[in-house]
Amino acid sequence: MILDQNVQENSRHHLNKKSNTTHPISISNLLPSLLWLLFIGNLVNILYFFPDMPQWTDGNLIQVNGFTFLIWTTVSFFSAIVSSYAKNYLKGFTYRAKFMWLCLGFTLSVMTLVMANHILLILASWLLMGGVMSLLIGVDTEWKEAQEAFKFTLRYFLAGSLCLAAGLLLLAFQSNTFTISGILSELENLPESMVFIAALFIIVAALIQSAIYPFHRWLLSAMTSPTPASALMHAGFVNGSGILLALFSTLLFTSNTLDILLIIGGLTAIIAQFTKLLQVNVKQKLACSTIAQMGFMIMQCGLGFFNAAVVHLILHGFYKAYLFLSSGEEIAATKPQNPPEIKIKPLQAVVVLLFGFLGAVLFTVLTGKGAELDSGIFLTLIVAITVGQVTYNIVKEKSLSLTQKIILPPVLFFAGIGLYALLYNGVTLMMSDMPMIAVALPLSMVQIIFGIIFLIGFFIMKLGVYQKIPWLYVKLLNLSQPNKKSILLFKSNS
Repeated sequence: MILDQNVQENSRHHLNKKSNTTHPISISNLLPSLLWLLFIGNLVNILYFFPDMPQWTDGNLIQVNGFTFLIWTTVSFFSAIVSSYAKNYLKGFTYRAKFMWLCLGFTLSVMTLVMANHILLILASWLLMGGVMSLLIGVDTEWKEAQEAFKFTLRYFLAGSLCLAAGLLLLAFQSNTFTISGILSELENLPESMVFIAALFIIVAALIQSAIYPFHRWLLSAMTSPTPASALMHAGFVNGSGILLALFSTLLFTSNTLDILLIIGGLTAIIAQFTKLLQVNVKQKLACSTIAQMGFMIMQCGLGFFNAAVVHLILHGFYKAYLFLSSGEEIAATKPQNPPEIKIKPLQAVVVLLFGFLGAVLFTVLTGKGAELDSGIFLTLIVAITVGQVTYNIVKEKSLSLTQKIILPPVLFFAGIGLYALLYNGVTLMMSDMPMIAVALPLSMVQIIFGIIFLIGFFIMKLGVYQKIPWLYVKLLNLSQPNKKSILLFKSNS
């Protein structure tokens, strides 16, 4: 706990460091306005063309469709919000202008990735994303811990880029074409072993960027970044794997690697939720939460619902950006507390289960998913767990009156499920010209067994059973530690 407090104090010292000169109006100060204009332009395009989104191509270099506009709008919005916040938050910070330019560079790299058709353009934009994010993490070049975090995360991002390059180049030379559209059209004619190996390389690249276990430690070590950079990282950068997997959904189906995504994503979601409960540092809690949410996103890809994964990354971006940008308020008021004793009365348990079940039913009615005995059932299971969790938090909240506890669950239930279903259907329409982005898989024994394990793990976590198993508690605590060189190994100049 003392270490966490020192990290926060050191971080505040470096972020509040004043330069000796005043900053006149410069181009960097205008970047937030530029990003807002970019967002508005993308949003106007969606509103004007929806639901018949245009498709534009420029030879073999780029291709623009509904999915492109969707991601452009999303990333430009998050970048505009974060840069506007940073404009005041980082006022007087020596590296504020550098931060602003890096924010723009990140936005342009994501926009390039999602419209790229040539594999060299995809590789360049993926590498640029990682490089820019590493620079944001280590934006304070005078803070040694930040520079250690920069070098540590950059190694991960370079490894991810090499894996992506290996997978794409293998496919390119096998198919004798260097365009994504060309490669995907030739998959059926390629050797199965080569397709499988290439898919594994691309999956590893996605897992690294989303900080999925066992590649999670880079995200836990990136807490030296300014809060606006953390918001951009958690709301945008880690979601890049969802974009990558959606672009290569046909490859993942053809290579029969979806079960790998399902199992790794599900295990990550459960483990990260466990480790989140052990943290006392606000930003570390949020980091573990992000890892868990990325696990859910990867899990949805493994079920064959890449459209649901895109919905998840959009909603997660909004939620996590808000939490990071408001995290300072919580830090000022938090202090160590004993974990609350987990008890739920029988009537409360019935209410939680009832709303969870009704949430799954309403989601099925509004989207059509989960009505058949296929992988869509797991989507409704995730919805049921989410609704049950919200209901549980309400019925256990001591500050709410009985009347509020009666009114809030149904209001949030209908509003939440309705908005989620609306966004799900809208995203599905915008991705409709992409092959195999929402293909329900037949139920397999692997899915059933893993579904049972997932539920058991979830209830062990919610009931706090892990707290009574010392070796498991210690294992989870060690698993959630950042790289040691990024935490106060150098003498402070303060």
